[in-house]
Amino acid sequence: MRKKLITLLAAAMLVLPLTACHGSVKSEAFAVPEGFDSSREYEITFWAKNDTNVTQTKIYKKAIEDFQSLYPNITVTMKLYTDYGKIYSDVITNIATKTTPNVCITYPDHIATYKTGENVVVPLDSLFADAKYGLGGSEVKFDSVRQDEIVPQFLKECVLGTEHYALPFMRSTEALYINKTYVEKLGFEVPDIVTWDFMFEVADAAVEKDSSGNYKVNGQNVMIPIIYKSTDNMMIQMLKQKNAGYSDVNGNIEIFNDDTRDLLMMIGDHVGNGAFSTFKISGYPANFLNAGQCIFAIDSTAGATWMGSDAPLVDISPDKLVQFETVVRMIPQFDTSDPKMISQGPSICVFNKDDPQEVLASWLFAQYMITNDVQTAYAETEGYVPVTLKAQESEQYQEYLSLEGTDNDAHYATKIQASRLLIDNVTYTFTTPVFNGSTDLRDAAGTLIESVVKSIRRKEKVDDAYIEELYSNTVSRYHLDQNFGDASEKQDLGPLPKASKTLLVTLVAVWALIAVYWFVLKSKEKASK
Repeated sequence: MRKKLITLLAAAMLVLPLTACHGSVKSEAFAVPEGFDSSREYEITFWAKNDTNVTQTKIYKKAIEDFQSLYPNITVTMKLYTDYGKIYSDVITNIATKTTPNVCITYPDHIATYKTGENVVVPLDSLFADAKYGLGGSEVKFDSVRQDEIVPQFLKECVLGTEHYALPFMRSTEALYINKTYVEKLGFEVPDIVTWDFMFEVADAAVEKDSSGNYKVNGQNVMIPIIYKSTDNMMIQMLKQKNAGYSDVNGNIEIFNDDTRDLLMMIGDHVGNGAFSTFKISGYPANFLNAGQCIFAIDSTAGATWMGSDAPLVDISPDKLVQFETVVRMIPQFDTSDPKMISQGPSICVFNKDDPQEVLASWLFAQYMITNDVQTAYAETEGYVPVTLKAQESEQYQEYLSLEGTDNDAHYATKIQASRLLIDNVTYTFTTPVFNGSTDLRDAAGTLIESVVKSIRRKEKVDDAYIEELYSNTVSRYHLDQNFGDASEKQDLGPLPKASKTLLVTLVAVWALIAVYWFVLKSKEKASK
């Protein structure tokens, strides 16, 4: 009997730590080794995202080869993903088994969740500042970027709480890609800064049909004047431009307000006549733009190589392609005197390991990814912008920009214009507060717009009562009724996952069995006396 009791007690002790993971754990500062042990061999894993772009894959591989030539004792194994969400999911899964990668391209929103585990992600401030192996360090074997050579706005995005948990890797923003030919055909001129009112006015005019049922502007039977790729960004930027609530730095959810309702109603007004749709509902904006079936395509500046009649990555058949003049503008604004646009793009984080030397090897590779050669080469593949002033101001990158329009491949005009859009307007960029739960809030922001668009297309009534119900359903779906707490460390993970609930129930059951066995044991001892 005593043996069974001990077994049950041990089982309870095993279950307890598993159920105690629901919360945030402060990451310990990383103690940088005095020196890097180059006599040892290191194998580090690097998880990266790639949109089946062969050129980008080659850049990753070359970066690894060049790094390994400098550090032949460090072997870097790369795993490519086609989706950041899959990277996020796999990291979460691997945290539990302590098999996270060494270096990962990801987003600060995701890192906020990673760091709810105990010392999962390395806080980088001590590494930044290390005289030997830090940014611009004396012992680094390549031309390491100094901290003051990183674009300040981009570096600030990597701060969670009070510490840096990532290095920026590439940055983009959203752009408004416009079929200027059709705008002028409708009797309008494209302004330097487009307003939401202007865009919707042109879009409403573009849905007029002729007696045959075709749209007058393009002579086709398909025309969706506005297609927005990322509706979460749409809602976030609209709210920011209006100085309306989204969330605060402490992780408090503010999106379910009257300003959001008014924006949803405004968007809905232009859905009914076919003037507005989204990527999730209608399809990829570039394909409609290039077929002359869309006038305003809103997508990332990183998507510029797909936009326009001469785009190098046109994804429709040649017989569907329509010739038109493409212009690139900042996303629409409510106040042209105070423009605001989102800054987005992947960052690089380093995961903690038991061996500090392995972490240092990982950090050296992460640093290498923001050197001039890697940054410039990657930025030239799409409309991304290098994250360092050093790379942006380099002779190589400046020459690249100066060759705008000289060909429709590496120097495709629309792509370089999209890059310049961010470089010239970086002071107008912003990011949303990062906390454990901010990824769900971002998804919820897009869901609000998608839901309204779907409902109106289905001829459902969208009024105040509808919006209230939508708010309630969205809160429940994304668990946004939780108090996420302080964005720096006090983060609430929301409702316990099913597995954790099961473990808690099991724990209670085990202790109940222990109590029963203890009672039976004592009863038998009394009876034997």
